[in-house]
Amino acid sequence: MAVTENNSVQEYKAIVSVLENYVEGLRTGNIERLKKSFHQDAIMYGYWEEYFIEGGISNLYDSVEKHGAAPHFSTHIDILDKTENTALARIRYERNAADKDGVDYHSLIKVKGEWKVISKLFQISVKQY
Repeated sequence: MAVTENNSVQEYKAIVSVLENYVEGLRTGNIERLKKSFHQDAIMYGYWEEYFIEGGISNLYDSVEKHGAAPHFSTHIDILDKTENTALARIRYERNAADKDGVDYHSLIKVKGEWKVISKLFQISVKQY
């Protein structure tokens, strides 16, 4: 059975909109806004420098609560692949709320016609000047 792809510009814009909402939630420190981008059962795994972080997406909300807004947050979003109901995206960023740089990989799924991030894989590096 072949996978049907819907690669319309509108679908790509819908995915980018979810990721831009995530970025703006981080920039402003708005946890309620962040929650709109994630599936309620989303997970996250990755490294904050040398520390391994794992578990539910509530870890992200806790981090934003701890570190606050990131007014100088700079990002670049790439959609790496997309099918009819799934997508994989990369967000490279500089100067998060803790003044760190890194990269996120987001797996998205379309549920009831709406794109949501279902998993976040990340690496936050030591700030280098």
